[in-house]
Amino acid sequence: MQKIADLKPGDRKVSVRFKVLKKVAEREVFLRRDFSKHRVAELLVGDDSGTIVLTLWDDNIDKVEVNGNYRVENGYVTTFRGSPRLNVGRYGRIIRE
Repeated sequence: MQKIADLKPGDRKVSVRFKVLKKVAEREVFLRRDFSKHRVAELLVGDDSGTIVLTLWDDNIDKVEVNGNYRVENGYVTTFRGSPRLNVGRYGRIIRE
């Protein structure tokens, strides 16, 4: 299990435990590829080493609550608007602890 402070953009197969501190934003987006509508949420999550923004899509948004403890398995880290973002992605999963 990794610590949030150790995550950096480009990391793959990330497994990390965290607490959801705050829901930053939720919005609807349309994908350019097929014009399908999706929900995207950004959450501030943290552990004892630091914080990072977690980006969740569609059904994964409903799996988390503020102040809940979770872990991401097989996630990845990207950069969006200049800051690192933790992502669950197609092959990862989010689990309540």
